[in-house]
Amino acid sequence: MKKVYLDNASTTAIRPEVIQEMTKIMAEDFGNPSSTHSFGRNARTILELSRKSIAKHFNCTAQEILFTSGGTEADNWILRSAVEDLKVERIITSRIEHHAVLHTVWVLQEEYNIEVEYVNVNTDGSLDLTHLSNLLSDAKKTLVSLMHVNNETGAVLDLGRVSTICGQYSALFLSDTVQSVGKTEIDLQNTPVDFITASAHKFHGPKGVGFAFIRKNSGLQPLFFGGDQEKGLRAGTEAVHQIAGMAKALAISYENLNEERNYISDLKKYLIEQLEIHFPDFRINGKPDDFYNIINVILPFSSDKTSMLLFSLDMKGIAVSRGSACQSGSIKPSHVLKEMLSESDLKLPNLRISFSHYNTKEDIDWLIESLKSL
Repeated sequence: MKKVYLDNASTTAIRPEVIQEMTKIMAEDFGNPSSTHSFGRNARTILELSRKSIAKHFNCTAQEILFTSGGTEADNWILRSAVEDLKVERIITSRIEHHAVLHTVWVLQEEYNIEVEYVNVNTDGSLDLTHLSNLLSDAKKTLVSLMHVNNETGAVLDLGRVSTICGQYSALFLSDTVQSVGKTEIDLQNTPVDFITASAHKFHGPKGVGFAFIRKNSGLQPLFFGGDQEKGLRAGTEAVHQIAGMAKALAISYENLNEERNYISDLKKYLIEQLEIHFPDFRINGKPDDFYNIINVILPFSSDKTSMLLFSLDMKGIAVSRGSACQSGSIKPSHVLKEMLSESDLKLPNLRISFSHYNTKEDIDWLIESLKSL
């Protein structure tokens, strides 16, 4: 059976060069980077070269890149420390954030009785930045946490504009950039975001590793305690092979960024053209020109096909989703689409289709044929 993977917003295939790099390090460079002997020093060198390589892509210093197990840990760490250590009294976020942010905010609200406010969401999935300014005009120590690219719709936040707004009101700004790192340029010297978070498996690297950008002199404190790794901010022996794999994946992603972005953009345009031909009543949740590798659509099928849609496509070898993989076992409607759609539209079959450079037009043709047969 033909296998078609169109769920790259949930995870991506590891590049062969990354697997090769990780395998070599696991076999040859197994020292603990905290050890002082030659094995440890060699591992430390790999670790710090990886840190420098990652920092270079974001125009920040290597000291501002801290390794974590992924975006979820990084989001939890920054949000919790902002409340506990930086004495933030209020968090402004949106109801369409990833649950790594939303659920953490809810817990912090319960534990510390902090104020939580939500930026209004427009019907196209974008955020109302005038509303953000209005919220911030009420002066109190605030952290704004808004994601760069929405993982379900591909709606893009203007990081530069939000950074400027936060700066005007002396608010800290965290952006979950899990969906955009490795897929678009982020210049942290010219975009004064205080914190960003990333996961390697979203840009063709290994699972279980990511990083946080913590702007220097932020005052952030550790989430958990142990050794002095990561400048005393993230205890635990660093996974050198995973970190080096992440650095390799990121380097290749940025080397090929323009070529792969143009190729994937053309695939997305082709899909929209084919949907217009074969399903003229389909609708895009969001805007056609949202982030280039994600599209979320409502299909002109009856609502009774909703529950079996993913299963039916899976039986034809096609991997897509109805939203975040982190909640794919849930029968509840997407919390993101709930902010954008009417109750009746929420019940209709929708798909999130997300591409990588490994996809082809033939993959899209097979998706269209399979949808026509349902």
